[in-house]
Amino acid sequence: MYDMGNYENTAINFIRDYTEFSMHLPDGPISKKAPQYKLEKILQQGIPAKGRPLDDVVEELCRDIMPYGNHNNHPRFFGFIPSTASPISWLGDIITTAYNRHAGSADNQPAIWCVEQELIRWLNNRVGFPEKAGGIFVSGGSMANLTAMTIARDNLLEESDWSRGTAYLSDQTHSSVEKGLKVIGIGSSRIRKIPTDDLFRMDTQALRRAVKEDVENGFMPFLTIATAGTTNTGSVDPLSKIRDICNEYGMWMHVDGAFGASVVLSENYSDMLAGIETADSLSWDAHKWLFQTVGCSMVLVRDQKYMLNSFSVHPEYLKDLEKDGSSINPWDLGIELTRPARCIKLWLTLQVMGCHAISENIEHGIRLAECAEKKLRENSTIEIVSPAQFGIVNFRYAPVGMSERQRNMLNSKISEKILKDGYAGVFTTELNGKKVLRMCIIHPETTLDELKETIELIDRCFTESLEEVGGLWRKIS
Repeated sequence: MYDMGNYENTAINFIRDYTEFSMHLPDGPISKKAPQYKLEKILQQGIPAKGRPLDDVVEELCRDIMPYGNHNNHPRFFGFIPSTASPISWLGDIITTAYNRHAGSADNQPAIWCVEQELIRWLNNRVGFPEKAGGIFVSGGSMANLTAMTIARDNLLEESDWSRGTAYLSDQTHSSVEKGLKVIGIGSSRIRKIPTDDLFRMDTQALRRAVKEDVENGFMPFLTIATAGTTNTGSVDPLSKIRDICNEYGMWMHVDGAFGASVVLSENYSDMLAGIETADSLSWDAHKWLFQTVGCSMVLVRDQKYMLNSFSVHPEYLKDLEKDGSSINPWDLGIELTRPARCIKLWLTLQVMGCHAISENIEHGIRLAECAEKKLRENSTIEIVSPAQFGIVNFRYAPVGMSERQRNMLNSKISEKILKDGYAGVFTTELNGKKVLRMCIIHPETTLDELKETIELIDRCFTESLEEVGGLWRKIS
């Protein structure tokens, strides 16, 4: 069926070519637009009745499909949190995929399960969870949040009470949380969005009022989702205060740490996550600030028994892989039965780099964002809307005498010009109705000089955009 000799040569050539591409990536633009004719060709190509030569297909894939779009691995791509992936993680992905192990059963893949258990134990220890804590690797933050919220529902609500179960999140909580709540049967009428303070952290006084009111009205508050490193601003909710409210009302406290939980591995900034050790569960994406290829995430739970309560099943077709029936398999701790060995690439990365190097890479991003904020504050036309937090800074140009609508248009135009230039990737988001420029600076190879040049580029784009937006609005008014 397969010509392994030909496959081996093709694989070796690809690794050589991709390595060359990666080495020169910083020299080029942050994105590459796909020509329309190539997109149309892909859509019309179809599936051949007879196969084509492997070399031809791989060449087409690497020439016409994979090179286009945003280069998240680029050190000047400041657009999204999933930043660069370590080449060690990429190698781990190749090894994992090559062996194609089914990592759902401990008996089926005992050594892989040992690696996963050891990593989960180490991560729980770094968070500050007790010895009875457990966890499992999942595909991403969405699945980690869904898994944790399912556990919370199953262990705090009787099935007959699901219709009264109420959950609380902030107006900055990731969209996957609301989506996951609806999946587990908590509809929009029982999802409370709590406002945030001037640093975009959950307002705990508003949380307490909302919970108290729901109790008085016959609802059953069972879950609060705090965030450690919000997508927009990198903010950390007041975890200890939220824990106190959860204790008072008997609620589960889940922390969405998909982005920010990695800071617990920092040697100098881990105290910024004080209170995370009190969570009942935690989601954590290794493909964000642990520099892994997608998807590689973890869900950690302070008591493993709650995972078993939700997910442990014993159908007849799995009996041969359960030995005496008392062993715990990965499929007993989460939603998936068939699952890849996601843990291998993170284990490989940590073994080769060591946790000290990971700490330095995380801290590099935090410090660069602080430098960016300091530089931006030198410009009186710039308003810092959200200061540097966990490698993220949000700002906007707010010229005196310009309306809010004009300012929003202006900052959108600035981002468009930056992206068209290609030197750096700076996108927009919205905070309190303001269109802002957002820089997520977590690539470990981004230099201070590149950061300064990017800010100079932003300022040039502002000057160009100011004339266009100002002229347009003069015509409209």
